Amino acid sequence: MVKKVLVLEDEENIRSFVVINLKRAGYETIEAGTGEDALAILKQNPGIKVALLDIMLPGIDGFEVCRRIRAMDNKIGIIMLTARTQEMDKVTGLMTGADDYVTKPFSPAELTARVDALFRRTGGDEEAAAAEEIVYPPFRLNTRNRTLEKNDQKVKLTQVEYGIVKLFMENQGKALSREEILDAVWGKDYFGELKIVDVNIRRLRIKIEDNPTKPIYVNTVWGYGYKWGS
Repeated sequence: MVKKVLVLEDEENIRSFVVINLKRAGYETIEAGTGEDALAILKQNPGIKVALLDIMLPGIDGFEVCRRIRAMDNKIGIIMLTARTQEMDKVTGLMTGADDYVTKPFSPAELTARVDALFRRTGGDEEAAAAEEIVYPPFRLNTRNRTLEKNDQKVKLTQVEYGIVKLFMENQGKALSREEILDAVWGKDYFGELKIVDVNIRRLRIKIEDNPTKPIYVNTVWGYGYKWGS
């Protein structure tokens, strides 16, 4: 399988550094220097599984590129690259649809590990041939097609959101710690921070809850984590 990654970074030396290390790790890289170029490239290359997006760009920024990608495709994995360490940037990136973020400067090992983990979740691991459904009214999760329906209406999920829902529905009523969720969905070798779980839960609630401020499906277990159902 050809493993294609889009690298959107306007600084050529940083882009070259990223590309060299991804190629060493076995990835085919496609480069873009502007958000407009990246969006055009994605339309021409449907086989791209993961996109690395710099936030600070000429023209449209990385947040807007992320929003537009999500409007087109929820299966592609998105990692935001940022030189800024403000918490708001990280949260904004995740809430616009990113799966992960890496703060510059980053090591080649960290970057490739993040891409590896995301690639596995976006199609590297195929589901079993037989369709399996997990039903928790009003939800129906199809693990073959990796889709979720609520009241027979499809809910558009990213691959990370799908992974979270699947974990919850397989553990209905069980309290799961943030660490358990992180290990199961992002992988045991994940370098990042626990808050990525909280932001993805917030994003998921917006999509599946009748009232995201008063959730009834994804409930908070204070000081511990979350559970599905009462």
